[in-house]
Amino acid sequence: MKRSTYEVNIAGVKRELPLFEVAPGLKIAVLNILGDTELVQAAAVALDEKLAHLDYDILVTAEAKSIPLAHALSVVEAKPYIVLRKVYKPYMGAALSVETLSITTGKPQMLYLDEKDLDLLKGKRVVVMDDVISTGSTLNGMRLLMEKAGAEVVGEAAIFTEGDDPSIWKHITALGNLPLFKS
Repeated sequence: MKRSTYEVNIAGVKRELPLFEVAPGLKIAVLNILGDTELVQAAAVALDEKLAHLDYDILVTAEAKSIPLAHALSVVEAKPYIVLRKVYKPYMGAALSVETLSITTGKPQMLYLDEKDLDLLKGKRVVVMDDVISTGSTLNGMRLLMEKAGAEVVGEAAIFTEGDDPSIWKHITALGNLPLFKS
């Protein structure tokens, strides 16, 4: 069986994104940047240009698929990045946490801010970022954790937003919008 795809162009890099059903009659184009160095580098440079007007100290992302993007952008920007974890580990100490609901997992999940990162964030200006922003649940969780940590969110970024009405994401710095595929 050949899977249907949706072609995207990310900063000059073309990819065919496979379509996966996430609910009855609803498919999404899945962007998986893990291991795709060419795409990650191109996206990081393009996002850097779009974020140039912002004065911020730290990038923040949630694991796992957006970690390469956060790393690449941190290299381009010469700024640190912090990864919010989805599973608590004892070495994370007195971690802060919030619950989110991801469209790709279809169930509630947790985001944890490691105790070691609390001091790095207090009083800092941050950009929260993800690979794709679909429902905004993970983004909201990141915002809540930043508030709990005493950081100010001054920007939100992604490679893509997703949905039939891109205008709801006009506050997001993104390289494009992915449509929903309904049958």
